[in-house]
Amino acid sequence: MKKQPNTVIIIPAYNESIIISEVIKTAAHAAKAQNISVDILVVNDKSTDDTSAKAQKAGAIVIDHIINRGVGGATSTGLKYAKQKNYHQAATMDADGQHDPQDVMNCLKQIKVAKADLLIGSRLSNKHGMSLVKRIGNNGLSFITWLLFGVKVSDSQSGLRVFSRKAIQTLDWQSAGYEFCSEQLWRAKQAKLVVAEYPVKAIYTKYSKSKGQNNWNGVNIVKSLIKMKIKEILG
Repeated sequence: MKKQPNTVIIIPAYNESIIISEVIKTAAHAAKAQNISVDILVVNDKSTDDTSAKAQKAGAIVIDHIINRGVGGATSTGLKYAKQKNYHQAATMDADGQHDPQDVMNCLKQIKVAKADLLIGSRLSNKHGMSLVKRIGNNGLSFITWLLFGVKVSDSQSGLRVFSRKAIQTLDWQSAGYEFCSEQLWRAKQAKLVVAEYPVKAIYTKYSKSKGQNNWNGVNIVKSLIKMKIKEILG
């Protein structure tokens, strides 16, 4: 019987059939080049295209949601799978091709060097290609994350994250949408997990720019985070 790798790369995906095969194959190639044994898991968040079929054909393990749960819900499903299968490490990366798989491999190594439980791949260290509006939005949400939850990181919204075994076993959150990025950091603090950052680049193509958050979404994220904080204070 083939031995299960100790690491899983989780890719939450919604209607990414255009690029999902390339994302999976380049991640697998980068892992092989670094002699890192990984499983690649795509959490298909009830896509209306053939994301699931293309991901399976490209060699990924696929979990299909029967309802659309949002990126936070899809990421939670991935981490629960990692916990169930007893992986020692897990990484998350975006399905739109924004992340360089080599950065994912670097972060998998760096979390051990940093002796961290949760490592954030920070795009704010290398802002090349990131619009001024997006930089302002990301900085604003990172400030709100610090203000509300006392967690200070430069890129609170990054989808490139690496989790230690302790984090896989411990972390949980309630948010289903993009606000989960900040809530996850909050829950990590509550669980006394060590959070660190590592500089990564972001690949901004016309396609990747059409995905993800915009600053209007950022306003809704802040509203959700404030409500969450108040609800927890009031019990």
